[in-house]
Amino acid sequence: MIEGVLIKELKIEANERGYSIAVMNCDEDVFVGFGDLHLSAAYPGVVKAWHKHERKSENVLCAQGMAKLVLFDPRENSSSRGELMQVFLGEHKPLLVRIPPGVYHGYKCVSDREAVLLVISDKPYDRDNPDIETLSPDSVEIPYDWKIKMG
Repeated sequence: MIEGVLIKELKIEANERGYSIAVMNCDEDVFVGFGDLHLSAAYPGVVKAWHKHERKSENVLCAQGMAKLVLFDPRENSSSRGELMQVFLGEHKPLLVRIPPGVYHGYKCVSDREAVLLVISDKPYDRDNPDIETLSPDSVEIPYDWKIKMG
């Protein structure tokens, strides 16, 4: 487990009218503040990676489809420096994942329909000074292969 990452299992409340999922309350460990909310979608098989933020945390929920979320910890003073972590989340595994500042992350749609992720940040997006650093999905800086692993 990467230091500072929190995973909350979400409970689905269902009845004959449909279902609901309580995602996050302000009195929970996963909540550290509200800055913005955005939606990210990837078509089947598409990888959207890598990026990190130095000043903000993100809470990620896959609301449609399934995604493989991968995290890499490059932080100098972290007890989990150099560790990789992957989490499958979505319709078949409702989770909320909190990603702390400084951790690279990305995801791949692993379902036959698009994966739609809701991303809730604890600080607002700053258009004048964007807090984002990106790498390509095949960057040699992160030892991860996005191909499917059989067996």
